[in-house]
Amino acid sequence: MEKGLIRRLLPLLILAAGSLPAAAQTAPLPRGADTAPDAIRRWLGAWELELAGASRRCTVTLGAEASGNARQLRFPATCRRALPILGTATSWTLAAGGQPQFLDSNGRQIVGFRKGTAETGLEGTGSDGKAYRLASRNHPRLAAQRSQDPAATAARRITVVDPATAPAANTLPGRYVLMRQQNREACRLVLAPAAADGRQPAAFEGSCQDTGLTIFDPVGWRYAGGRLTLVARRGHGTDLVFEDGQWRKDPAVGAPLLMRKLAQ
Repeated sequence: MEKGLIRRLLPLLILAAGSLPAAAQTAPLPRGADTAPDAIRRWLGAWELELAGASRRCTVTLGAEASGNARQLRFPATCRRALPILGTATSWTLAAGGQPQFLDSNGRQIVGFRKGTAETGLEGTGSDGKAYRLASRNHPRLAAQRSQDPAATAARRITVVDPATAPAANTLPGRYVLMRQQNREACRLVLAPAAADGRQPAAFEGSCQDTGLTIFDPVGWRYAGGRLTLVARRGHGTDLVFEDGQWRKDPAVGAPLLMRKLAQ
């Protein structure tokens, strides 16, 4: 009797499970999304990547964690069969126009999105010449923080950098003075050239009396797209942009940080 009842109810249970709201089946926001800079907050989380004019699609997740000079891009292994262009995709970053682009392990663009918004979806072109669309669907999205203070809002924006006018990468290794205020030295930092294994070490020169900087404890650096990133011992980073002959923290939130190279 009970077995017969279960057999009759099973199709109904399967049908009910398939009709659950899509939001209940979406992936959660990635780790670090709530503390990420405003410029990337709106892009973090799961998206549907679609090949235009075809039924093939795959769920990709734009993460907040650093991956080389960009940020983590995650997707199921089956995506490489559904969308072969993802076969070499390893990370994502924001292009100069402020929209996402997918990169390979060498930092080359795989897919670049140029039309649309985070709310309406994005359209772009892959390195294979095909058209792709990035749609939010019902995946949760983290809105950028809002502020009543225009100055505070402007300070949180990531500065758009023209790599063509930024310092060349080979000029960056050397000795620097770190400052919280203009012309008031807090510490000295050495950026070493890249080692044989690809690491780019950084270390204080002598002791540092600035508590915030000693807690951050820079041990490495990286450079991409005209943005210099100091990497902390725990793995997180602080970005700097070059202005008026020196580097400054960007976006300009929290404690200020300036960095000027010393003459050799």
